[in-house]
Amino acid sequence: MDYVIKGYKPESLFHFFEQISAIPRGSGNEKGISEFLMGFAAERGLEAWTDELHNVVIRKAASAGAEGRPAVMLQGHLDMVCEKVAGVQHDFERDGIELVVENGVLRANGTTLGSDNGAAVALMMAVLDDGTLEHPPLECVFTVQEETGLAGAQGIDKSRLKAKMMINLDSEEEGVATVSCAGGLRYDMTRTYEPAPAPPYAAEIDVAGLRGGHSGMDIDKERANAIKLAARLAACALRAPGAHLASFSGGSRDNAIAREAKAVLAFNSEGSLVQALDSVRSLADDIAAELGSSEPDLAINVQPCGCPDSAVPAAGARAFLAALELGMHGVLSRDMQRGGFVVSSVNLGVASCAGGSMHIVFNPRSSVESLQDYTLEKLELLAQAFGFSGAVRSRYPGWAYAEKSELRPVIDEVWREVSGSHMRFEAIHAGLECGLFAAAMPGLDAVAIGPTLIGVHSPDEHMPLDSYERTWELVTGVLRKLAHK
Repeated sequence: MDYVIKGYKPESLFHFFEQISAIPRGSGNEKGISEFLMGFAAERGLEAWTDELHNVVIRKAASAGAEGRPAVMLQGHLDMVCEKVAGVQHDFERDGIELVVENGVLRANGTTLGSDNGAAVALMMAVLDDGTLEHPPLECVFTVQEETGLAGAQGIDKSRLKAKMMINLDSEEEGVATVSCAGGLRYDMTRTYEPAPAPPYAAEIDVAGLRGGHSGMDIDKERANAIKLAARLAACALRAPGAHLASFSGGSRDNAIAREAKAVLAFNSEGSLVQALDSVRSLADDIAAELGSSEPDLAINVQPCGCPDSAVPAAGARAFLAALELGMHGVLSRDMQRGGFVVSSVNLGVASCAGGSMHIVFNPRSSVESLQDYTLEKLELLAQAFGFSGAVRSRYPGWAYAEKSELRPVIDEVWREVSGSHMRFEAIHAGLECGLFAAAMPGLDAVAIGPTLIGVHSPDEHMPLDSYERTWELVTGVLRKLAHK
């Protein structure tokens, strides 16, 4: 293999990252990478098992002298969010990620990089591959479908795991260790309609160029949501006489802030079309001014287009757009005693309306279960108010902070050796798999760490390679100290 990443140590860490980047591994498509890992384990004579979900567990015996130490779990997820820039030709079901290195930073060519959580997968492979490391007994746990509701971590048979300590490798800022996280769920709203004939004139509203980002880590940054903007613009267009909604599509992942959305409108007359175009373009100028420098690459294109095959009946169109405009998105509550830490939020992640079916997906998060229940109650009221059926899927718990930990002081000590500064221990608003393992494995001492990752869940995702080097030093240093404690 002709490797792109050069000059960083250990080479195996970066080579493994490139190898797994060549294997398509979007959520639900992890069979190939799972089989690759099972082959990797077999080649090295390591004990390994997989399940029907394609989770993989690989065990490595302790180094000499550490056989009696408690087992340590290293854990990360195999799947990645599959997002790409509009116009980029990339099939996530078949194509590997095209990696680019610029000024010591790794990114992908027009797509998500998959460092979330490929950085964990490659690091665990490098640990398993290196016969010189000192470490306790190891369980490397590779889960699936994390990005679509932590299904792998929920479904894996945790009774087969022996670890007493867990180092999750899905944190995204070096020097910051995660010790608590929010729980989350997906809420689907659906409604059907009988398509009506479309009138002969049509226009397309296209919203693109937004920054997007992670629905948990970036929700407090007040980034614009393309679904919200497109719904606002489409509602404006429907005020013209003889206007009809033909179709709507926005967002691609419930856990990514929507960067792009498109609405197609149909009109009874050319005059109505022209009136709507004038109104929508004026509103687009207002939106651009409202967002100012916060969304510098925002592009709103409004133009006539070919006549669609069908339209949405007026009552259905009003209900759909009203649900999008009134639906919650963004921060719902903060803990002002903890510096404004986000306690509850909702991401309006996906919306579609075409061919007789409407679908809206929300991703609520909260570190307080009662507030999560309240958010769910409001979403159910929204669904009822506009004639939708609502359904909860993939609910997972938060991860509570443990007062006592043997692992945290060791991580802090090693990080001081690596960087010269103390590790910060924080709670995050994103979801992690630690809560599911901790709930099923009483007394599990868990911490999440990782390299600095920027722009995850978007094509802007990138990873400083020197940060990844330091994460290797941190993880292997912690394992070395745990082998001798």
